[in-house]
Amino acid sequence: MGDIAQTEGRFAKATSVLQSSEHGQLLDVIDHLRALGIDRHVPLPQLVVCGDQSSGKSSVLEAVSGVRFPTKDTLCTRFATELILRRSVSPSVDIKIRPSHDRSEDEKARLLAFEPPSDNIDQFPLLVEAAKEAIGIDDNAKRFSEDVLRVELSGPHQPHLTLVDLPGLYHSGNKRQSVDEAKLVTSLVERYMKNKRSIILAVVSAKNDCANQIVTHMARTFDPKGMRTMGIVTKPDTLIPGSDSEESFLSLLKNEDVVFRLGWHVLRNRDFNMKDYSTEERDQEEKDFFSKGVWTSLPADIVGIDPLKPRLSNVLRKQIISVLPSLIGDVERGIKDCNARLHRLGDTRGTLQEQRQYLIRVSQRFSVLVKAAVDGVYGDEYFGDPMTPDGEARRLRAVIQDFLMRFAEDMRRNGQQLKIIDDNTETTVDTHAGRTIRHSDYVDHVRALMRRTRGRELPGTFNPLIIGDLFYEQSKPWKELTDRYCKAILIRIKELLQSTIHSATDSTTAEGLLQTLLYPALEERTSLFQTKILEVLEPHQRGHAITYNHYFTDTIQKARNEHEKRDQARRIQAHFGRSPHDGPFYTQQLIDVSKLVGSLGISTQEDMDRYACSEATYCMQAYYKVAMKVLVDNFSVLAVEKCMLSDLADILSPDITIKLSDDEVNALAAESETSVLERRRATEELKVLQEGLTDLNRFSRLRGAGEPTDDDEEGAMTPPNEHITPPYSEGNHDKEINNRNPFIPDEPEAEIPLPITEHSATEIEMVPEPPPPLSSYEVEPLADENTDDWGGFHTIGGGVKGKKAKKKGRASVLGWADEPPADP
Repeated sequence: MGDIAQTEGRFAKATSVLQSSEHGQLLDVIDHLRALGIDRHVPLPQLVVCGDQSSGKSSVLEAVSGVRFPTKDTLCTRFATELILRRSVSPSVDIKIRPSHDRSEDEKARLLAFEPPSDNIDQFPLLVEAAKEAIGIDDNAKRFSEDVLRVELSGPHQPHLTLVDLPGLYHSGNKRQSVDEAKLVTSLVERYMKNKRSIILAVVSAKNDCANQIVTHMARTFDPKGMRTMGIVTKPDTLIPGSDSEESFLSLLKNEDVVFRLGWHVLRNRDFNMKDYSTEERDQEEKDFFSKGVWTSLPADIVGIDPLKPRLSNVLRKQIISVLPSLIGDVERGIKDCNARLHRLGDTRGTLQEQRQYLIRVSQRFSVLVKAAVDGVYGDEYFGDPMTPDGEARRLRAVIQDFLMRFAEDMRRNGQQLKIIDDNTETTVDTHAGRTIRHSDYVDHVRALMRRTRGRELPGTFNPLIIGDLFYEQSKPWKELTDRYCKAILIRIKELLQSTIHSATDSTTAEGLLQTLLYPALEERTSLFQTKILEVLEPHQRGHAITYNHYFTDTIQKARNEHEKRDQARRIQAHFGRSPHDGPFYTQQLIDVSKLVGSLGISTQEDMDRYACSEATYCMQAYYKVAMKVLVDNFSVLAVEKCMLSDLADILSPDITIKLSDDEVNALAAESETSVLERRRATEELKVLQEGLTDLNRFSRLRGAGEPTDDDEEGAMTPPNEHITPPYSEGNHDKEINNRNPFIPDEPEAEIPLPITEHSATEIEMVPEPPPPLSSYEVEPLADENTDDWGGFHTIGGGVKGKKAKKKGRASVLGWADEPPADP
């Protein structure tokens, strides 16, 4: 396995760096956030230990902590356990229980008050058993729990490390554990694995084929590219030397089979014969085992417990640093959401005066938002992003404008019962909702109608009333179109009122105001709206066709001129054999000018009735255009604007709430149990998030207090390429690179580099996090080689700035920027 002394010397140097007080402070911040319960609202970075039952998870924790864990089927395999390891002068143990959120208040108080019977670390199994009884785990009733056991172990040989141990996965049930409980365990493990900030430690037993173990499948499900998973193989002593299984697990450890970006590690567990061994004897037995056989072909830094401790510490440290900016952003967004919920709920309101004042504030907020939505002033945060469905729906003026423009276009395209086209127009596929008819055919239709409605008019003339008959027939689709847009507008207005009132108060009060005040007021406006639409439509459905708009006569004249132009074009084509649309042409034929003049003269229609029908058609079409424009404007202005949008904000104004009776005020504003519970939860969540943000900001300021030296930057930020593990890929890695651990450098370094991405040789990246804007807070850990301690943070966009941080080609440890932005 190479020079053991040199290897152990490198481990000692690396461990010295990792176990600095700064490192401990970093982990303490996250652990304190977890103790506050902030992980129920914001996902935290963590190392989660997952594996099948009997895979050796407890042995891994035992080896890392040096403390004997219970080996029977007890608490540690029945729910999540937070194992917090900290370096201190004297050894100590502290056990607490973090109750699940679905516990009653009395149960939470009882579990939070739990005190272990002793603080002797040698009695750790008994302490765990006491916590198990407090939670209520027994073999006959409750076997699994959502509560979390928090175990803090301190001592001079402990690393700075925090692990979350999860219950073991299993397929089938037995007398001690049912299939339903297997689903509960799987759901619990999945919840931790889904967290994008979790580093998954997949524990795989060598006693079973890797492909048959549930944990590897789940790790691939939630981390398909293997970016945040490390594999740990246990029980290698059970493999038969020279067997195919031994060769298979050897390939696995070399990261050649199931490839994880963080690689693999192997530990030798205690067997039955070693159950009474001390920690030192256990470690020595492990070293002896790996010093012979095929295990000597593995790199020393992926074998045994000694390199695993600094390796895990480094992984967790890098993960915390990489997600720190986005974590602060998530906490700030959570605080903003809590404040919005509390603002919506308002203060406690036990008296009638408090209830009335609350309703007045709600009505003021409602009126302001509705008026802004109607006026098209979208500056309030309530309106949100216009590219989202909610943001679009809340911009009522934009919605109504869009509807009315579509209504005008729909009327123009589909408002005609029959679309009349010129006889010479080629028939094409038409989008007209009704039926298309040629002009000559429509004239025949008019002639048939005129024959049935003839009065005393002279030949070649028509009864003016026939224009109205033709128009009413042509405008039949108008009623359907107006009804369709009327319904759509009413729906959008109702949705706005619902959304606005729910943003201004709690759900119970909002529903009460909707049912008592808003819906009745909206129904009244709807009735006026529909009545106005009927008034607007009525002149276009019966009676005489009346207009004094000059556009009517202009349109008739244009129609006649177009008819004459088409007729003359037809005569020219008949005389010359060429259409006027063909352009200029030469001719040498003899032209009879008098005949040409005669043919171009004003034509007379021999069929006087047909001439009258054609004139009636022109009049109807001209009147239709005028009436359609009038209807579109009247629908928009008189109906929509006047009846619906005008003073819409006043349907729930402070004046209305002031006039409410005492009984009505009490019925609307008295707090329900739901509101009280929601306020209590929002207040508790806000307190937790605010404390967490204080801790995060305090730590960020402390880390940014010292400006790094030039040597710090050069040594810490530019790791040699030979120490870099390649990114995850489905294929095999280069053998030389696979046999090298990225967490232990060949020579003592102040910085122990992590794997880099395939995008850049200097861009170091732990777990893919969505990149924040460049103005966001970015953290760059810098090492101090002289003190073996971590120096200050370099902050981009604020905080302390290093002199060489602007050099081109330098990358953030977070992997978020190729080059820091210049100072403003």
